[in-house]
Amino acid sequence: MPRTLLTLVLCLLFAVPLAAAADPPTAAAPAAVLDEVLVTGEQPGPGLWRVSRGEHELWILGTFDPLPRKMSWRAEEATEVIGRSQVVLAPPGVDIDVGFFKGLTLVPALLHARKNSDGDKLAEVLPPELYPRWAALKARYIGRDAGVEKYRPLFAAGELYRHALDKSGLESADRVWQTVRKLARKQGVPVQAVTLEVKLDDPKGAIRQFEQTPREAEIACLRTTIERLETDLDAMRQRANLWARGDVAGLRALPYPDQRAACFDAATSVPALRERAAQIRTDLIETWLRAADTALAHNRCTFAVLPIGEATKPDGWIARLRERGYEVEEP
Repeated sequence: MPRTLLTLVLCLLFAVPLAAAADPPTAAAPAAVLDEVLVTGEQPGPGLWRVSRGEHELWILGTFDPLPRKMSWRAEEATEVIGRSQVVLAPPGVDIDVGFFKGLTLVPALLHARKNSDGDKLAEVLPPELYPRWAALKARYIGRDAGVEKYRPLFAAGELYRHALDKSGLESADRVWQTVRKLARKQGVPVQAVTLEVKLDDPKGAIRQFEQTPREAEIACLRTTIERLETDLDAMRQRANLWARGDVAGLRALPYPDQRAACFDAATSVPALRERAAQIRTDLIETWLRAADTALAHNRCTFAVLPIGEATKPDGWIARLRERGYEVEEP
């Protein structure tokens, strides 16, 4: 648990989400658990983007979450492309290094950072109109856990969202990437990590900065999470089904509210943290683009995995490849 908490806090501090900024949630609708049957079993899965220059090509699979827990996808096209690839590029990520022993010393500070500094419970922290909405969703998705009532709104939002997905038959996981990695291993194709290494020299100082996050910003994160769970669970199912059927046009047409943008804004409300996070995002994008450039220059065929939001939005990472002069063919 301490290592998980360490990762969570440091990611909140520095790991910028790859997904596009969210549209605001739509008008309120009654909260609902997903009683409808989700797409399960084997599905066609998404098509692939083809990026090329001359005879060299990069095929990109757009991943999506959350997805139905019991869904698998037919991977014939991915299997064929991976089989003739010289390398598979892993999803881009950030590796924040604080050192093992230093990480152990951070545990008390991290445990403290998770809770309201004044010892207040959410009933005392949240606005009067918001707390009953939180309590109703907590009862539905989390249950009688009293400990979460002591969490700061930012962490309460994360717990609520995670439990809601679980109760709704959805999961935020990297199962698609795990499938791709197994296919590469089975066919003897090397996997190349695309990782930005970040050395954090003063993690306790970063946590102290994080603890200065304005409570109003954290409440905005929790409010947006509550709104999404009240209005968007059915649309989550629809998006998962569209992805499973390979309907990229349908995904584009369906609005994509995402509370993570509000929560990330809250986690980086302190200017120093926001500047650091913005720089890390810029560096991560450049790290992936350099890996794509190198792969396209040296390999006849490369396979890569990116969040589908970066593949579909006008200023996403595939759009940046088009700006660099590559030809891009959409699914």
